[in-house]
Amino acid sequence: MWHKRAAGQRDSGAGRRAGVSCLIAGVLALSAALPTVAHASPGSVATGSTAVELVRNFWDLVASQQGNDRQDRPPSQAIPPAAEGTPPVDLNDLTNPVEVETRLKRALAPKDGAIRVTVPNGTARRGSFIVGSAESLEGNLLVVQGDADVYGRLNGNLVAVDGDVIVHPGALVSGDVLALGGEVRDMGEIDGEIRALRSTTVFAPAAAAVAEAEAGVLATVGRRLAGVFGVFLTLAALGFGLVMFGRPNLEVVSDTVSHSFGRAFVTGLLGQILVIPTFGMLIVGLILSVAGILLLPFAVAVYGLLVVVGALGGFLAVAHAMGETYVRRRMAMGVVIGSPNSYRYLVVGLGALAALWLAWSVFGWVPVAGTLIGGAAFLVTWLLATAGFGAALLSRAGIRENFAGRLIPPEALTDEYLWATPQFGVPSARRPGGRTPTRGL
Repeated sequence: MWHKRAAGQRDSGAGRRAGVSCLIAGVLALSAALPTVAHASPGSVATGSTAVELVRNFWDLVASQQGNDRQDRPPSQAIPPAAEGTPPVDLNDLTNPVEVETRLKRALAPKDGAIRVTVPNGTARRGSFIVGSAESLEGNLLVVQGDADVYGRLNGNLVAVDGDVIVHPGALVSGDVLALGGEVRDMGEIDGEIRALRSTTVFAPAAAAVAEAEAGVLATVGRRLAGVFGVFLTLAALGFGLVMFGRPNLEVVSDTVSHSFGRAFVTGLLGQILVIPTFGMLIVGLILSVAGILLLPFAVAVYGLLVVVGALGGFLAVAHAMGETYVRRRMAMGVVIGSPNSYRYLVVGLGALAALWLAWSVFGWVPVAGTLIGGAAFLVTWLLATAGFGAALLSRAGIRENFAGRLIPPEALTDEYLWATPQFGVPSARRPGGRTPTRGL
């Protein structure tokens, strides 16, 4: 027989710990003196047996005082059997506690606000349960959210969930004992194996499911909306900082996306595939030299920073390009725009991207449509982010203008605003490198 226990103690008051420690010390001293008394006189055997019984009773008292620190348990009651067709929980084999815990997770999940479980050839109880000294219980026993105190005889296996198993002196358990979320105190006789898992999550999934059901659809939608707003507000703040301190580079990457979208997408896809192999080659190359080993932490940090900046900057550049295209086409239609600038472009582009995720937040709970909307939002976001990452690579983070449509000599270009908006009677001209503006989007 092997015994596995998990370490841990319950919190108790300082005064109680001091008093219990003193009592334990006294009892240990008494028990140490008992063998001497037993050898001194013929009648000491009965005295020794009585003293041992007192020690065991004292330990039961200490254990019961420690058990008072547990949270309030439900009253003792029988757990009704599960509905017809629900698989039962077989407790005949406890050799794999993890598997038993997994089965109990599914079986103990509340259904219609109540716990129902079927234990073949056994009994299921909720709350603390006692097997009296004169009782003999046949079959397996499952005790949920309570302690199992055995004073009599149990002919079967014993499992306690979120509680302790206490086998008192003179008691007998003929099978195995398993405590999930508690411990086993063996002061009697256990014929089988003893296992105790102090850390368990049997009721965590059930509690989460109940909380989710109680929260309802509105709470779920509210959480998702808050998450989407938080993410895109953060992106907007980063984009405003990028416009303030690096607008020329942002505009070059944005123009690269607009004029070379296909090339940027292919480059971004290849960049995603090669980002990890390139990192591995960098690490191997630095390890082969002494100086490289010293520079390895800095190289790793710089490489990771460049990848993040490239991906994030490219995504913001895509939002900038989308906003610029929309605003300038609206201006070409004669709509008066107060101040067409990069800040407005970013807000409009990020708003368009956020609209997809907002739709998922509102309708994501619908069984089939929610999955389709979420998949579409993810696919569109990934496509645009890949194109932005590729544009950042092609333009060398906004330094190289080869694919940005800016290779025409400056003297051949018309004014930036004249191509889209008629001003002072001058008809709008076609912007070099772009398509002729049309009505609508």
